[in-house]
Amino acid sequence: MRLGAQSLAHDESYLRDHHRRMRARLGPAAVTATAHKLARIIYQLVTTGEAYNEGVFLREQQRQRKRTEARLRARARCCGFKLVPLEASA
Repeated sequence: MRLGAQSLAHDESYLRDHHRRMRARLGPAAVTATAHKLARIIYQLVTTGEAYNEGVFLREQQRQRKRTEARLRARARCCGFKLVPLEASA
């Protein structure tokens, strides 16, 4: 599991984001935390017989993005700034 968790650091997925957050918080112990999360996911899939569903992680990724944006807005407001979103280029 630890080898799988280490390889997630280079992946484009929710688990990579989780690993990076844990690495920022825990340092080297992030590999163990990510391996534990991976083991829980695999256990859930094996015991329930469900197929892997990336949609669950996409929703969690969106929630994390909203929390990050809210934190950034609050911090900017505290410093006297206002965040303005960029317009999507056509």
